[in-house]
Amino acid sequence: MNLFATVLTYPAPSANYRGESELNRAVIQKVTDGKFDYPIFSPESIRNALRETLRKYGLPCNRTRLDDEEQLAVRFEDYPYAEAYADDFFFGYLVAASGKDRKEIERILEKRGKDYKFQFKRDSVLRMNMAKALEPYRHNAVFTQSPLDATPKEVKKHANATTSALLHRETAVSAFQYPFALNIGDCKPKAEWTRKLLTAIGELNDVAGNHARSYFEFAPASIVVRLTKQLVAGYQTYGFHTVPQPNGEAFHLFPEVVNGILHEPTADYPGTEFYIGGKIVKDMSDDQLKKLTDRGVTVNRNPQELLKTVATAALGKG
Repeated sequence: MNLFATVLTYPAPSANYRGESELNRAVIQKVTDGKFDYPIFSPESIRNALRETLRKYGLPCNRTRLDDEEQLAVRFEDYPYAEAYADDFFFGYLVAASGKDRKEIERILEKRGKDYKFQFKRDSVLRMNMAKALEPYRHNAVFTQSPLDATPKEVKKHANATTSALLHRETAVSAFQYPFALNIGDCKPKAEWTRKLLTAIGELNDVAGNHARSYFEFAPASIVVRLTKQLVAGYQTYGFHTVPQPNGEAFHLFPEVVNGILHEPTADYPGTEFYIGGKIVKDMSDDQLKKLTDRGVTVNRNPQELLKTVATAALGKG
């Protein structure tokens, strides 16, 4: 059984750069799609936020982010151990060792028992791609003033800035969507960890890291999930589209899946494999919701509750 899902966030202003700059201009990360550039969040930033959320839940994690260093830095508690650490289990790792170094590591890890075989490389159980904005970048920017640090030298032996500076920050206002996938068979040995992982996706925040200049939640406003024996999702995983309404509002719909389930005379997708939750459900008409549920689709106005239902369907009752 495989789980495929696409998460859509709520729209909000974002300035999701990470150390990249041109002169004093902080640059948003972007990717070109067709004629336009779209802001993105990297899958690495999402995975890092998930790791920190799992740690908050009390799950054992091997890697710790060190915030008070001169550059990006992490510390590991031990050699990677997927049986003992949730982040090693879900996110994989690579130990860059060869020759004598490998033999020395294997000798050190003999204490884990004769039945244990250390892996120097482990693929990620959680597969995901970058988060892409629904709206293209419009060349918006904001300016802020960085003050001169006028603290007397006899009080402080360093200064953050010798002059005042005008800071230029690229900014975008958009919802972001990102897909993820799990092989449930791989996850079942750590079923309770997997439940926590799905809960963490439902409550995700702090994706932009310590360079964030805006509060941007990555919890799902809407989510579409498929549980299937297929090895692929079978549809465009970046499938959310903005649909303007006559009253000036905008609905974010997933037309390929919804229309495919309701297609007559034969559905493109089996409705019993799909779980749809959040604002996408709130924005649907009662008639459309009834047609979907008649086809076996599980719907819930609350995306966090929907993820609990998905966890039970995939892993059984906890």
